[in-house]
Amino acid sequence: MNYLAHSFLSFTDEQIVGQFLEDFIRNRERFSFPKGMQDGITMHRAIDTFTDSHPAIHEAKKVFAPLVRLYAGAFIDVSMDYFVANDLSLNSPAEWKAHSLRVYSVLNAHKKWLPDNLKRMLAKMEQDDWLYNYREDWGIKFSIQNVLNKAQYLDKDIPVFEAFLEHKNDLQKCYNDFFPDLLVHVKGINTLLQLDN
Repeated sequence: MNYLAHSFLSFTDEQIVGQFLEDFIRNRERFSFPKGMQDGITMHRAIDTFTDSHPAIHEAKKVFAPLVRLYAGAFIDVSMDYFVANDLSLNSPAEWKAHSLRVYSVLNAHKKWLPDNLKRMLAKMEQDDWLYNYREDWGIKFSIQNVLNKAQYLDKDIPVFEAFLEHKNDLQKCYNDFFPDLLVHVKGINTLLQLDN
C-alpha cells in the first residue's frame, strides 16, 4: 500500500500524520511523537505486514518480479493505490478529491512534527496532487518512474509501467481479492489501539 491507501486507512488526523511519518523516521524515534501519531505508525506497520503476507499480493508480485525481482513489492504498493483511487465502493471521484485535500491540510497543520525530507515531499505531493491523480494512468506512470529513479540497483528504463498496463486486469483481480480483507484487518487493529488509549 502506498500513500493514498495509508491515508485512507486512518481513523484520525494524527493517525494520518503517523502513517506518513513511518517511512521517514527511525524506529527509535517513534516514541517522540504524540500517542495518536504513534498509533498511525503502528497502523502503517500492521498494514504493511498484512499486505506482504496476503496470497493475492503474492500473486500480484508475479507481474513485476521478472523485471525487478525483490523490488516487486514496491511497485505493487504503487499499483494498489491506482485501484484504491478508482474504487467507487469506497469513494466517488469528488470524495477522493476531498480526501486528498484533507490529507494535505492535516499534514500541513502538523508540519512541526514532520522531518525535512517529508516536508519537501509534501510540497511536491500537494503541488501535483499525487493522491487524487493516482486514479490516472499517467499518475501511476509518474509514481512508478519515481520508484525506479530511487532504486539503487535498477535500470531507470525497465518497462514496469508497460507491465502494469498489460496486466491491469490481473492486478485488479488481486486488488479485489485483497482489499476487503485489509479493511477488516485495519478495523480490528484500530479497535485494539483505542483500547490501549
